[in-house]
This record gives sequence, structure tokens and C-alpha cells, in this order.
Amino acid sequence: MPLPPDLDGRTRVNVESTMHEQVPTPTSLGIDEGVSGAASTESNVTEVMETAGRFRVYLGAAPGVGKTFAMLSEGHRRLEDGIDVVVGYAECHGRPPTEALLDGLEVVPYREVVYRGTRIQEMNLDAVLLRKPGLALVDELAHTIVPGTGKYKKRWQEVVELLEAGINVLTTVNIQHLASIADAVEQLTGAPVHERVPDSVVRRADQIELVDSSPEQLRRRLLDGKIYSPQMVPQALNHFFRSDNLIALRELAFRFLADEPEDELLEFLSRQQSGVAWEPTERIMVAVTGAPGTEAVLRRAARIAARLQGELHVVHVVIGDDATRSDNDSLDDLRLVATEVGARWVELRGDDIAQMIIQFARDTRITQVVLGSRQHSRWWKMLRGGSIAQRVQRMAIAAGIDVHIIVRHEVPLEVSEIATGSDGVRSRVSKG
Repeated sequence: MPLPPDLDGRTRVNVESTMHEQVPTPTSLGIDEGVSGAASTESNVTEVMETAGRFRVYLGAAPGVGKTFAMLSEGHRRLEDGIDVVVGYAECHGRPPTEALLDGLEVVPYREVVYRGTRIQEMNLDAVLLRKPGLALVDELAHTIVPGTGKYKKRWQEVVELLEAGINVLTTVNIQHLASIADAVEQLTGAPVHERVPDSVVRRADQIELVDSSPEQLRRRLLDGKIYSPQMVPQALNHFFRSDNLIALRELAFRFLADEPEDELLEFLSRQQSGVAWEPTERIMVAVTGAPGTEAVLRRAARIAARLQGELHVVHVVIGDDATRSDNDSLDDLRLVATEVGARWVELRGDDIAQMIIQFARDTRITQVVLGSRQHSRWWKMLRGGSIAQRVQRMAIAAGIDVHIIVRHEVPLEVSEIATGSDGVRSRVSKG
């Protein structure tokens, strides 16, 4: 049976779906799978899949994004195109909209096995091989097969055999199940990741399609009982399905699709675990006053932003009720420069300058803060001994924000050095 054209080539498509699914049930029964033989056979995966049937993976950032719904929907489309389609295995989790998609599709009868007194359905690999369809829909790539009941320990191994037999496969998996990052995801979310699949299996797919859903939508569906049973919802909301976790997992899925290597994915997770925010776009903020030489600092910040292709925000803090400071000629000139360089001018009011600067940086997701000072000015002394600049520096570091101290001189210099505050905290200092 010929392969549909859009399964050829390594294309990646972003899909927004409103249908969702949940994790496999054998894990809840206590099946201890580890990597289950993945290490012993992973080296053969690449060689096998180079000559195998076509392989398409529906990737999700978390349970409930709608991978099974997307897979079955695609199965209907393939069937309408004249492809010989069968369902090797689909986990519908009792959801009527997903179960309705099984109507009209041929389902190869599952194997029924008993594990600890509970009947569990597994894919009948031999029956699917004997049927030899043009396309098999096989849900939950990382699923652990009930011990001692099948030829393999993991479903991904069954999928590899189907591909080796020349059968095209559509399958599903969540980003946290990739073996290389599962442990790091556990640390990030505080939830165990029992099901794992070798990265090489997923990366060898001819097509990876992201089934996407916003964190807010996932949490709403969780509250509505559309992902887990009601008794599981409170724990899920406070652990795996926290908004910050879902945002990080979603970003991780995007980065995986961008073909980032394993070490970069792990570095991203490490930053998330340490509470340091990651931003796809640099956002630069320069704090300005009416002091002489500030225009040069602003233009330096503009060059930094241009080099990084980032946004630039120019922030001036008005202390207390002193509104005249924002009306003097120097600040008018700075506003004009800000306009010229395409920056956003922001005026803040408050008595705590450092707190206002950092609060704005947090609210705006600033990634780099630029401050200006003369080497022998009161600001420079405050940098070394504490006060405003030192407090900005400390709070920025705690928030994962870089700080640049631009030193103003009568004669521009070409030298750069590292300034160390009284507490040992180091900042990049550029002279010029």
C-alpha cells in the first residue's frame, strides 16, 4: 500500500486540539518498568528504522492534550484516502468523543491478560503482523507491557517490529517519557515518570506532530474531570499540572522539535529546576536618570539589544512626588533618543528605586538590566558598598537576570573588566 504524500520527509506540524487523554493504566497497578530493555536494544533502533515502514509520532507536552483524538482522526482521513488502516491499540479513557472515533475503523482484537487480579488489554502484535495493514494506529509508545505476557517489555519495541515488517505506524507519546530527560522532569515536577522510551526511537520518526494545548486549558479540563478521575485532580493540580510545570514542559516540547541536542534540553530543565526563567526572546531594560552621560548608556543598551535582536525598555524612576525630574531637558533628550532607537519609554513612581526597577523587570520578563555610573560617582560607591545598584544586582541575580554596569568616562575607553561588590557578587562592567 503506497504511503500518503504528507508522511514523506521529516516535517513537523503544530496542532491545537481540544480533545485530551490520560496516562496508561498499568502504571497505576504498580508495574515496575524502568527502561525495560531499552538500553540493550537501542543501538539497533537506528539501523532497523532506516529500512522500516514510515513512522509518525504525535507528541504532547503533558497528559490530556489530545494525542489519541488526533491519531484516530488522522486514521479516518487516511481511510478516506484509500489507505488500509487498522487500530492496533487505542486508549480512549472512557471519553465518548474519543471512543466515537473508533466507529468506522477496523480494530484488531486486543489480547486480554490478567495482572494482580485485574484484566488488562494489550495490543495483539502477532495479529497485527498477520493482518499486515498499510497503516497501524498504535497508542502510547512508552507503554509498559504486562510482565511475562508478551514478546517484549515495551510497546515501542512492538512498534519497531511493525516498522521492520514494512507497516506504517502512527503513535503517541508525551515529552516527559523520553528516557534522556525523564529523571530531570521528575525533579522539575515532583511526579514520577514510570513510562520511558529511548530518544532515538522518537527522533527517527519521519514526522513528528505536536498536539498542543495551553496550560490554562489543560488545568480547566483537569478541573472538569476530563483528564483524570475526580479523586486524582487535587494532587495533579498541585504537582504535575502546576502552571509553571506545564509551561516548562510545553517549551521543552518546542525545543525538542527544534532538534536541540540532549545536553541543551537538560540545561533548559536545569534552569527551570533552579527557578531561573528561560525566555525565547531577549528583553533589555536600561535604567536612566538625568545625570550627564546617560544618553551614551542608553545608546550602548540599544546596541546590546540590536545585537541580540531583543526588545529595549528605557525606565526612569520618579522618586516620591518629585514630578519635575521627568520634565527637565535631559530627560526630554533621553525620550527622543529612546524613540530614535525604537525603545519603549517607561516612567515609574516610587520611593524604592531598586525595588521598582526589579519589579518592572519581573513583570516584563526582562532578561538583561543595564545600569550606568561614573567610576567615582555616588552610584559607583553604592555598587561597591551596597545601596541601590548593589540591591538591583542582588535581586536581579536571584531572578536570573543579567546585569551590565556601563561606566561613564570623559574619554571613552576600549577596556572591559569585571567589578566585584563587597559581598563578592560579580557584574560585567564595560568602560566606554
